[in-house]
Amino acid sequence: MSSSSSYPDQRTPDQWRAVLNKEQFRILREKGTEPPGSGKFDKHYPTTGVYTCAGCHAPLYKASHKFSSGCGWPAYFDSIPGAVTRHEDRAFGMLRTEIVCSNCGGHLGHVFKGEGFPTPTDERHCVNSVSLSFSPDDEPVKKKEQEETKEREDKSKV
Repeated sequence: MSSSSSYPDQRTPDQWRAVLNKEQFRILREKGTEPPGSGKFDKHYPTTGVYTCAGCHAPLYKASHKFSSGCGWPAYFDSIPGAVTRHEDRAFGMLRTEIVCSNCGGHLGHVFKGEGFPTPTDERHCVNSVSLSFSPDDEPVKKKEQEETKEREDKSKV
């Protein structure tokens, strides 16, 4: 797991165990992977809504970012700005780019570039369904924007 000191949500492993089921903890906090084709969001294609972190509920991806890649995991061509952090991952003798929630550091999956999918970014965020929750409206994004606006206003008063 990446150093948790750089993320706003600073829960301990025991605090995470209290709010996550065993599979969520294994994937989000221990960098696990669900079997391909097994996730509830693999073939989930809503026209509206927001995918959030299953651990801290921070908004990560809009429904409009999702596309069918056929890889066996949910695929997104982009994330909500600032929602996902990238780290070099050299596990298993490979060089990959790990993606984590920018709010809690929870492991989401990996991002791949240059695969030729007809998307605006030529990227595929390959994400574990277990790492996600889904809201059918954009309320999580609106709430996050309101919190950020309030923080900026509070800082400008100082």
